[in-house]
Amino acid sequence: MHFDLVDLKLFVAVAEARSITHGAARAHLALASASERIKGLEEAAGVELLRRERRGVTLTAAGESLLDHARLVLRHVEVLRGDLLGFARGVRANVRILANTSGLSEHLPKALASFLVAHPALSIDVEEHESVEIAQLIASGAADIGVAVEDMLPDTIERHPFCQDNLVLIVRRGDPLARHRRIAFADAVSRDFVGLSGASALHDHVTKHAVQLGARLRFRARMRTFDAVCDLVAAGVGVAVIPEAAARRYKNTAIHALPMRDAWTRRQLVVCARSIKTLPKPAQRLFEHLRQAAPAARS
Repeated sequence: MHFDLVDLKLFVAVAEARSITHGAARAHLALASASERIKGLEEAAGVELLRRERRGVTLTAAGESLLDHARLVLRHVEVLRGDLLGFARGVRANVRILANTSGLSEHLPKALASFLVAHPALSIDVEEHESVEIAQLIASGAADIGVAVEDMLPDTIERHPFCQDNLVLIVRRGDPLARHRRIAFADAVSRDFVGLSGASALHDHVTKHAVQLGARLRFRARMRTFDAVCDLVAAGVGVAVIPEAAARRYKNTAIHALPMRDAWTRRQLVVCARSIKTLPKPAQRLFEHLRQAAPAARS
């Protein structure tokens, strides 16, 4: 059975778009050519991969299986291409890691810095995603390593404890909310908020939990860093939900950090991979480095 990389890329595009027309556009192929290639895949496999419906396509069980394998194959090809490109640039390998907002900004930089100093021939690409997305991307083989909230991961993903990553509500010292020892998120959703700008996984996470309470958060400002968020909260612009580590690091005593009663704010971050043994060697080295750098490993 022969599989062409163009066919696999097309199939992944069609599967994700749930449409041959839109998948063909994503793969930069004419619709007629794309249809013929999909038909050829099904003939080669000897089984139906897609169910054609009025409003698009759905995957058969065989199609779901092919999608998982195609993603892995294409990911390995990307790794191969990156490694060869790295040789041309004098860097021998690249590792792709996904992290949630606080993992990316608060917990990873120091660990990654020590790894890169110790491995000058390796490079790292870090992308920010919500933990749910990280679980999906790691499970599909679209990335090497993730740093995510453990409760968001399926049992099929290997993981190792990395650090505790609780979220807190920060308010200006003297704010009426500061009199509480702990607070429920529901008691704060009516306030003005300060958040992170851009495509922030934490912003999306907090907003989603507000929606589950039937509330829509009012953001007076969205800043690029946690320090900038703290500055605006200290000035009385609004309140904010940020990692406890970021609140502890902020030196201005004009803010007060409140633990939250909500279960979703108490989080265990883990470093995870689909299968540690099947990771490329550079990614295995990074996983082991992060495992040893974890506070849990030092306690």
